[in-house]
Formats: sequence, structure tokens, C-alpha cells
Amino acid sequence: MDRKVRKLLFTTHITVSVGWIGAVLAYLALVIAAMMGQRDQLLRATWIALEVIGWYVIVPLALSALITGITISLATPWGLFRHYWVVISWHLTLVAVAVLLRHMSSVVTPVAAIAADTAITNVRDVLYPALRGELLHAGVGLVILLGIATLNIYKPRGLTLLGREVPEKRPRWARLVWIHTAALLLLLPIIAHVVAGGGLRLHG
Repeated sequence: MDRKVRKLLFTTHITVSVGWIGAVLAYLALVIAAMMGQRDQLLRATWIALEVIGWYVIVPLALSALITGITISLATPWGLFRHYWVVISWHLTLVAVAVLLRHMSSVVTPVAAIAADTAITNVRDVLYPALRGELLHAGVGLVILLGIATLNIYKPRGLTLLGREVPEKRPRWARLVWIHTAALLLLLPIIAHVVAGGGLRLHG
């Protein structure tokens, strides 16, 4: 891979990864503020804001971090399965993205719909208890993201069995095939999710 392209890819990956952590911190701040306030108006506004931040900030950053991370692994000597820290890192990222998408579509969007429905008067009984789940969900997610960042910075030594058997350098065409195949496999579930109507909807 060309050095300029590699630097751009690394820069993009670092930017979206740090942005993902920052967005989760903002998400947590909203949850804590709503839990401390407990006013109906604040609860409604918070859940609507959580849906916006989730679908339009956190999800895009998470997907970008996953795709750029795997692309870097496939396009550099690190490889995708050669080093334990790489395997653990992208597996944790994949799990985090999958849980995020599932949680947004099954919890955040439905609760935000209740918050946006002005015909429902007694919203506190639904919106306030659900915040505790968000606090736990976002808190655990933040710990996982910080763990991934630590792995990516310190890069602990240790080759997998595949890493000890497979030589470092691969033909250029093989790397390109791996990159495009990985990108396609990552995008297919996302496209299917959107086409099926699961999420990416805001309530006016």
C-alpha cells in the first residue's frame, strides 16, 4: 500500500476511534444529567437526543473504526490473524458494533418514540428506569473501547499459530482481494438492516 494512502488510513482510523470514545462520553453525560434532573421535559428531550447521537454520530464512527481497522490489518504486515492483540482488538470492535446496532434498534429508538409522543402523559415511569440500562450499556461500552485503544497503543507481543506459519508478505493482489471482501462482508449486514427498516428513523 502506498505510504500516503497508509498514513491517511491510519489518520482516519485514529480520528474515528477517538471520536467514538468522545461520542460515548457525551452520551453518558446526557444520561447522567437526565437521571439527576428527572423532569418530564428533560427526560423526553434526553431520549430524543440519545437517538440522534446514537444513529448519526456513534454508529457511523463505530462502523468507520471497524472498517478502517480491519483494512489496516489486511493491508499491512500486522495481518488480521497473525497477532493476538490484533485478533482481540477487531473481535471486541465487531462485538461492540453488533451490540450497538442491536441496542439502538431494539431499545433506544422504541423508547425515543415514546418520549416523542406528546399524547403519553405519564412518561416518567418508562423513560427514567430505562436510563439506568443506558448508563450500564454505555459505561460497559466505554470500558471496552478504552481496552481496545490500550491494545492498539501498547501492541502486546505474541503471534498466533497462523502468524507463526504464514509469511509476513503477501502478493499485492491478495491484499486487495482481502480488503474488498472484508468491506463487502461488513457492509452487507448493515445494508440489510437498513433495508429491512430496522432503525435510522427519527421521530418528529
